[in-house]
Amino acid sequence: MGPVEKEPQPEGKQFRLVKFFSWASFIVLLIFSFPFSVVISQKAKEILLSSYENYALLVGQNLNHQVFQNVVIPAYRRYGQIKLREKEQYELMDRVVRNTIHGFNVDLVNIYSIGENVIAYSTDPELIGLKVQASPGYHKAVKGESSSRLISSSFELWGLGIEVMGGTRKLRTFIPFRDVDPFTGDKGYIGGVFELIQDLTPQYESLVKFQLLIFGLSILIMGLIFLALLLIVHKAEKVIEQRARERRKLQEQLHQAERLAALGEMVAGVSHEIKNPLGIIRSTAELLGGMPDADDTQKRLSGVITEESTRLNQIVTEFLDFARPQVPNLYASDLVEIIEKNLTFLEPELEKSGVTVSHDFKGRSLDLVADHDQLYRVFQNLLINALQAMNNGGKIDIKVGEEKGGYLIEIQDTGCGISPENLKKLFNPFFTTKDRGSGLGLSIVKKIVEGHKGLISIESRESRGTKVLVRLPKQA
Repeated sequence: MGPVEKEPQPEGKQFRLVKFFSWASFIVLLIFSFPFSVVISQKAKEILLSSYENYALLVGQNLNHQVFQNVVIPAYRRYGQIKLREKEQYELMDRVVRNTIHGFNVDLVNIYSIGENVIAYSTDPELIGLKVQASPGYHKAVKGESSSRLISSSFELWGLGIEVMGGTRKLRTFIPFRDVDPFTGDKGYIGGVFELIQDLTPQYESLVKFQLLIFGLSILIMGLIFLALLLIVHKAEKVIEQRARERRKLQEQLHQAERLAALGEMVAGVSHEIKNPLGIIRSTAELLGGMPDADDTQKRLSGVITEESTRLNQIVTEFLDFARPQVPNLYASDLVEIIEKNLTFLEPELEKSGVTVSHDFKGRSLDLVADHDQLYRVFQNLLINALQAMNNGGKIDIKVGEEKGGYLIEIQDTGCGISPENLKKLFNPFFTTKDRGSGLGLSIVKKIVEGHKGLISIESRESRGTKVLVRLPKQA
């Protein structure tokens, strides 16, 4: 039996491991969902910046062409030089620049004068003439290279690339302004620097929302997977626990059966040894009491011996019935007839004790295939127990109902009830709360009911009476 008892332990450990795995998986997936959302959002930002950089370069090339063709060449022809301080030249430059960037997503255009680091022209008039500190992008443009840089007034969460809502994000692009040969289109020397500023704040706000959406969906999906794992583990634990309880119950029943088998063998041997001498004692006592020369004292003592021998014989018979297998002799029977036969037999005792009986099967016929004599003994024992539980009168209520493939018989009394401690021992052999008796009555009853493939259970509370429930199939 040892290996059977240890069998549930590996299963329990296995599902504890599954529970640990589900928690660990949830934490790992939750941790990895964070960099996953960061990688995706960073890739989206790179694509966004690349597209806007290319966009700025196209606008810059167009500006370079339009300014050179429509401002520089006409100004040199008319004025001999470029002086944007002159109102007419400034208005021409402003008109050409604004017409060129019209419809494009460009917030600000500055044109730097090389060497002076002064803003010669700006779409924001307040910036014209300001001397600014040359940036790396400006120096690259002077050397003929275009470059872009993101200017942000917001901050990244913990410096991990997670953007937060709020602030502004602008793309600053420096593009060299070159002379263009009107006939060949070849670019000549660098005469200035264009600075284009594009506001990417709305696009970045969309990226932040997208990033949060990815992170939220990742957590939601991981949470649902984790919940499903927990439900599976919880269900498995309940199944394992139920199986463990059933296994323990079966083990207890097996141990009980082994004990009863050993006890039955012993009882059968002892009972056979007692029964024969007991019969001799009884017959001898009857013989002595019936002799012609026996006086009253001899007759009285002979009667006592005969009476006690009869009682002892009944106890020995119960021992033998308990020890012998209760194999039913099955044939067509009527359950109502069996119970009514018991009530008729016990009627005098019921009237004497002031106990009334009510039932719901008058005029009914409940057919089943069973051992009539064994079931008669079952209900006789149960009714006598109910009767003995009521010392000062009371009531016994009998109900018989049909279930799927069988019957449910309820016997309810208004007696003294049974304590919880004794309720657990009622079917144990030799357990009794009576002054007289072998304590085998309910054990034999249980064996008979189970021999008919039925079930018996008892519900009781002290001072509230007792209810016995017997379930019998129609075909044992």
